[in-house]
Amino acid sequence: MSKRSLRHPFGGGHFYNRPAAGRPKHRSKGRQPRIRQRRNVSVTSLVASPEDQPSRPLLRLNIVGLVVLVLFVVMILRLWSLTVIDGKNYAAAVNANQVRTVQVQPARGLIVDRHDTVLAGNDVQTVVVLSRAEAEEHPEVKAKVAALVGTTPEQIQKDITNVQYSPYEPVPVLQHASRDTVQYLETHSTEYPGVSVQHVTERRYPQGGKLATHVLGYVGPITATFEKAHPNDGYTHLTQVGKSGVEAQYQQYLRGTAGKQQLEVNAAGNVVGTLKETAATQGDTVMLNITSGLQAAVQAALTADVAADKQSHDPKTGRVPAATNAAAIVMNVETGAVLAMASYPTYTLNTWVGGISTQALDAINATCHGTSGACPLNDYAIQGLYTPGSTFKLATATAGLQTGLITPNTTINDTGTFKITTTTCKSGGAGCSFKDNTAADAGRVNVTSALTKSDDYFFYTLGFHFYRTSGKYGPTPIQDTANSYGLGELTGIDLPNEVQGRIDSAAEVKKLHDATPKNFPYTAWYVGNNVEMAFGQGGTVVTPIEEAQAYATFANHGTRYQPQVAAAVVGPTGKLVSRFSPKVEGHVTMTPADWNAMAAGFHGVVNTKDGTAYTTFQQISKVPKTYPISGKTGTADVSKNTAKEPNAWFVGFGPTNTTHQYVVAVVVNQGGYGADAAAPAVANIFNYLYSNPVSTTLNLPTATVQPSTTPPTSIPPIGTPTTTTTTTVPPPAGTPTTTTTTAAGGTVTTPPKSTTTTRVPPSG
Repeated sequence: MSKRSLRHPFGGGHFYNRPAAGRPKHRSKGRQPRIRQRRNVSVTSLVASPEDQPSRPLLRLNIVGLVVLVLFVVMILRLWSLTVIDGKNYAAAVNANQVRTVQVQPARGLIVDRHDTVLAGNDVQTVVVLSRAEAEEHPEVKAKVAALVGTTPEQIQKDITNVQYSPYEPVPVLQHASRDTVQYLETHSTEYPGVSVQHVTERRYPQGGKLATHVLGYVGPITATFEKAHPNDGYTHLTQVGKSGVEAQYQQYLRGTAGKQQLEVNAAGNVVGTLKETAATQGDTVMLNITSGLQAAVQAALTADVAADKQSHDPKTGRVPAATNAAAIVMNVETGAVLAMASYPTYTLNTWVGGISTQALDAINATCHGTSGACPLNDYAIQGLYTPGSTFKLATATAGLQTGLITPNTTINDTGTFKITTTTCKSGGAGCSFKDNTAADAGRVNVTSALTKSDDYFFYTLGFHFYRTSGKYGPTPIQDTANSYGLGELTGIDLPNEVQGRIDSAAEVKKLHDATPKNFPYTAWYVGNNVEMAFGQGGTVVTPIEEAQAYATFANHGTRYQPQVAAAVVGPTGKLVSRFSPKVEGHVTMTPADWNAMAAGFHGVVNTKDGTAYTTFQQISKVPKTYPISGKTGTADVSKNTAKEPNAWFVGFGPTNTTHQYVVAVVVNQGGYGADAAAPAVANIFNYLYSNPVSTTLNLPTATVQPSTTPPTSIPPIGTPTTTTTTTVPPPAGTPTTTTTTAAGGTVTTPPKSTTTTRVPPSG
């Protein structure tokens, strides 16, 4: 039997020889058997053991070679991909593992007054720091450092693990290190591995930290919310940012430009060197319109005024005013520049330097959340809401003259009591009557004498007639005029968190009811409500900055300027970055005759015997008659049916015979009568202004002339005695006293409380 053919491995021993007749002719004979037999493949050979089959090394070598070739090609392709295609990415990743970039925090920009005196600067402090890596390698150093800086090893461990600090920077363990501590570390450095000394900057207040506190504001650690809101501004969790005042308002200028350090880090994450460093750039200098001398005088006058008020007695009730909070503002009438701004009570900015302690913060918060009505953190100049009382008569008188309801010659007969006999006079009652406060039964009065005497009857009448003739003059003529002066509107002052006042009206009543029905149960607006609103009572509340803006608008004949705290921004090299020009917010249009009639009334408040502030200014004001001052008193109920004293207001402006005028607004919450509790502070402030007029020129810093930490010398206010003392005369209950207080810039005098003034209800 023939072996199986390779063509037919499963065909057994079949042969398919061609017949002789079919063979080609060129072949002489049939195919001869192969000398070398073909090696056929069969199932037996495929499954047979190696011993039963002949070896075939060449085939196996070829197969192995082919596999190796394929693997080699794959390896070359992968290597090419790694080195050529992804080479840059992997190189960057390797470098990232070796180099860490950290920010170098810049020194904060300065805040200076208009005379280039530093109000908020920087101080270099010495800080003891500890390397995380060294602390882990030498754990015994934690206890030694704790003993050195006066803390516990547990606290040192908390500092090391505090995520607030960068993992590639040493951790601060002692702020404000003393010279002795630094010298000790220098001489015993080998005993404290990883411990070193760094120098950093922090806020410093050359004027003591209590000058212009609320205007300047304070800085503190950045919050997650702030950092998230500024994702591309380069802030880190170590950045200090402004929290209030100018520090917050002009954060973008004061922050500076951070530097960078490229640190070389080993595989364990330890810093082994610095590869490159870019220096940080200090922030810009913000120059304010404020002058440090005037600011100190305003704060002293306000503090003395409140102190004297708390020692007085209401002549009618015998109550001692609580005088819980107060504010004072001085503005340039012609530009809106804020020359001084004070809020009472206050605090020291030094409390926040290096981080406020928990105890200090708790003490402040306890005051703010209590029932005293006095929170040092509140800036009452822009956040305090006070019933304006008779200072609001500015708006009512203007509305009466503008609409033609009255003329400068219109007179109204004041009989002492204004009665309304309609079925419903005002919300919550049927029928009502309003009595005069300081000008009871004054007889015939016009707008001039009504302002001078603060005659309530005159303004009751205007409120009544505006309500009855709403079809002719519109539903809200007084409110509209008040808004044109800026009352009940945000002034736009360049300080954060300004609060908006409101002018009482039917719309406001509904809005308040919808918001809190329990506190504001009434929704209707009656004639009595309009009468109360006309003389600054009811639901009307305004801020001191709104009052200052309103009276400045009148004083300059109708141009309403935006109050401006900052004057300019200057770079560290002396280059002017920005200059803030006066910004006009609106206008109040009046005829010259109407304006003159009202101006005469405001002049009479201070300068005629029947003026509500005449006695106070006669006792305190030392300026000559060639320096005329005008103004308006205000005495306003805090709330109905309470035993609280009214709010005390006085807003003065002058000298009225020149275009370079100031407006000075002072309010004392629950202070009593405006003439007694607010006018004295205004008179003292004008005494200072007369002796120290504010220059219209700004002393901008330059590359060669840098800000000074020492303010220019102030001239003592006119009338200041050569030698001054502080005296306190303890009076019997109800006895008027005179208080003289020596303060920065001169002597502040508070006159005795009047014992003849009666109040039913409070007004002027």
